[in-house]
Amino acid sequence: MWGLVRLLLAWLGGWGCMGRLAAPVPAWAGSQGHPGPALLRTRRSWVWNQFFVIEEYAGPEPVLIGKLHSDVDRGEGRTKYLLTGEGAGTVFVIDEATGNIHVTKSLDREEKAQYVLLAQAVDRASNRPLEPPSEFIIKVQDINDNPPVFPLGPYHATVPEMSNVGTSVIQVTAHDADDPSYGNSAKLVYTVLDGLPFFSVDPQTGVVRTAIPNMDRETQEEFLVVIQAKDMGGHMGGLSGSTTVTVTLSDVNDNPPKFPQSLYQFSVVETAGPGTLVGRLQAQDPDLGDNALMAYSILDGEGSEAFSISTDSQGQDGLLTVRKPLDFETRRSYSFRVEATNTLIDPAYLRRGPFKDVASIRVTVQDAPEPPAFAQATYHLIVPENKAPGTLVGQISASDLDSPASPIRYSILPHSDPERCFSIEPEDGTIRTAVLLDREARVWHNLTVLATEMGEESWPERGYVPSLGAKQAYTSKPSQRNPGKSLTGTYSSAQSSRVQVAIQTLDENDNAPQLAEPYDTFVCDSAAPGQLIQVIRTLDRDEVGNSSRVSLQGPLGPDANFTVQDNRDGSASLLLPSRPAPPRQAPYLVPIELWDWGQPALSSTATVTVSVCRCRPDGSVASCRPEAQLSPTGLSTGALLAIVTCMGTLLALVVLFVALRRQKQEALMVLEEEDVRENIITYDDEGGGEEDTEAFDIAALQNPDGAAPPAAGPPGRRDAAPGPAEPLDDWGPLFRTLAELYGAKEPPGP
Repeated sequence: MWGLVRLLLAWLGGWGCMGRLAAPVPAWAGSQGHPGPALLRTRRSWVWNQFFVIEEYAGPEPVLIGKLHSDVDRGEGRTKYLLTGEGAGTVFVIDEATGNIHVTKSLDREEKAQYVLLAQAVDRASNRPLEPPSEFIIKVQDINDNPPVFPLGPYHATVPEMSNVGTSVIQVTAHDADDPSYGNSAKLVYTVLDGLPFFSVDPQTGVVRTAIPNMDRETQEEFLVVIQAKDMGGHMGGLSGSTTVTVTLSDVNDNPPKFPQSLYQFSVVETAGPGTLVGRLQAQDPDLGDNALMAYSILDGEGSEAFSISTDSQGQDGLLTVRKPLDFETRRSYSFRVEATNTLIDPAYLRRGPFKDVASIRVTVQDAPEPPAFAQATYHLIVPENKAPGTLVGQISASDLDSPASPIRYSILPHSDPERCFSIEPEDGTIRTAVLLDREARVWHNLTVLATEMGEESWPERGYVPSLGAKQAYTSKPSQRNPGKSLTGTYSSAQSSRVQVAIQTLDENDNAPQLAEPYDTFVCDSAAPGQLIQVIRTLDRDEVGNSSRVSLQGPLGPDANFTVQDNRDGSASLLLPSRPAPPRQAPYLVPIELWDWGQPALSSTATVTVSVCRCRPDGSVASCRPEAQLSPTGLSTGALLAIVTCMGTLLALVVLFVALRRQKQEALMVLEEEDVRENIITYDDEGGGEEDTEAFDIAALQNPDGAAPPAAGPPGRRDAAPGPAEPLDDWGPLFRTLAELYGAKEPPGP
């Protein structure tokens, strides 16, 4: 039935758009072979309306959608209709004789909404155009065949908790591919399918809004809302599509912190130092992030003195720590209150406050074995220098807080007194000197004294019994209080404490003053009387304030060559007196006496060397040598060079002479050696007793290499070898000349 209705609509639309063409006049000029003036005909244009075809229609046969007709066509069958353009011959076909146009297949408006075609009437026999071609349009008429879709879905949105009714959450948008200008196929209406009563949607715009007040994130944090879009204005028969919107409630600070319990109890050992964690408090806040940050504080002064509380790095928990040292013997428990407060408070939710909570805290101090406690945190003792070993310096005192009657033993840690300058009584902590102390060598001695509790003690006469446990045995030296007795026992290394003892060595006047440095100065021979030659400074190694004042005094009397003036500040000025010092070859040695003002006063003497020099006009030294005083004119440089050259020449001649003489002596010794050997080899005579001894030099026979040349005298039993008399005579005159130059005696002849 619906198909017939659509066919009827197409038929009516086609005939309502049929065109007409005017009747032809005699042939166009030059037609049919008849020359002559052409006869023109009057032509009227095609009159068209649009053709329509319903989309998605698919019948058993092609559907007629319209008809073309020309006034030239008189029904004789001589007119042929042609159709060209979009879809011609495939989608649309035309009956050449009648001009009926049919659609051959189903069309989709969403794919192509209209087709542009070209119609023309021609002569069937000659295909000569009877009318110019005319353009017309076939539109595809829309039907509701596309449901709405949400191209951006699914959606995610966030809205603060506790928002007012009507707060906008998000806007959703659906699209319908149908023709919005034809009917209601593309007219959409939005509704909420799931999510009521918490959210609503605007039916025209698709804006999602909150529908109820005071939605609490802590109760339900996330909602799934289903939104539907329906075309045809939402009426029955329309197509629809849906999407989901996930709505998350964001947190606001609408919940105050709350302690899960009203009383917290902690315990801490008394030896816990400052900063030790006592306990952790956690107030609960269901809010998130910055809305859950908390600050903790102690309300009562009793607890704030001994303890402190702070927030951890996450801003959630409160950390209770020790603020100052605790003492079980002094106080065994503390009670106070702690408050937790939100750091960020939203004024819009003050009505839900107050945003804080209070809890009570009780801290119990536990007793613990404590090391000995010294009477002072540090000790400062003094002792004069140069005191005999065994001099009392001071006393160190410590006690056992847990058991005041327990004995304490004292000792000095070796590394703090490497030179063993002090000793300590193990029983009473008395410190004495062990060596002579010198303040100038070391002023301060920093000792570390160890005080140890005795777990079990035993004097030898009491019958010492070793104790059990991780303890160490000890043996102390005989003390002055108990001579001849050694204290033995055991002590736990954990129950000991240390204290710093600073011993200051006091100064005594035991160092005589002296010059700060050796002074060797000069004065110009042209200096005026009273001129300052040198400032002499002194040094006293004793401590400032004891005997630091030093006085100086020089030679007195009218014959003094120099004047020493005491400046009364530990220095003196060496001045040239009114009578100038007479020039002399050697420097002046000025004696100076130094003494301090200590008790008893110490003195010393020193000497300052002063040379009288010749100075240039600008005051610089020209010469300070002794020969400058003896020969004012001096020698020239040429004369000095001549003297040095002459002395060098004489020295060279002497060396040459000694070398030649040694060479001759060696030659003579070789000849003597040969003669001796020859005498020994060829000697074949009977012994003559003493005569043989006198005939030969026994020393020469025993040591031929060191034999001296034969002396002049009577010959022996054999003839002596010829000696070097002639060469020595050749050098005689030269030797005598050298001897005369140096004042020596004439050398002996051969």
